[in-house]
Amino acid sequence: MIPGKKKPSTIEEYINDAPEEIQDRLHQMHTCIREAAPGATENLKWNMPAYSYKRILVTFAVFRHHIGLYPTHSAVEAFAKSLEKYKTARGSIQLPLNQPLPLSLITKIVKFRVRESLEADIKWKS
Repeated sequence: MIPGKKKPSTIEEYINDAPEEIQDRLHQMHTCIREAAPGATENLKWNMPAYSYKRILVTFAVFRHHIGLYPTHSAVEAFAKSLEKYKTARGSIQLPLNQPLPLSLITKIVKFRVRESLEADIKWKS
């Protein structure tokens, strides 16, 4: 974060504060998640856009070379085959900025998290 710059308080502010050349991708990500999880609560958690029903479904954050998508370990594990060409960690996926966003895959992952969140009674399923 730039010193002296106010922290964003909404997802829209977060997107608008990102470098201009990345904003369109972030709008695509935001729209994709909203459509896959209609009615989800939207706010910032850990200074990242976050979407939730009873619990957090996914968050994302922009970095210099990628957008990090954080759908929890269970989603990364469930979609491991589809995610082979992306760098992943226990609960995260790195979507390179030099490639188109895999919006169809993101939609499937978010819908998976919606189902999981409605079925489970825990905040972050591992």
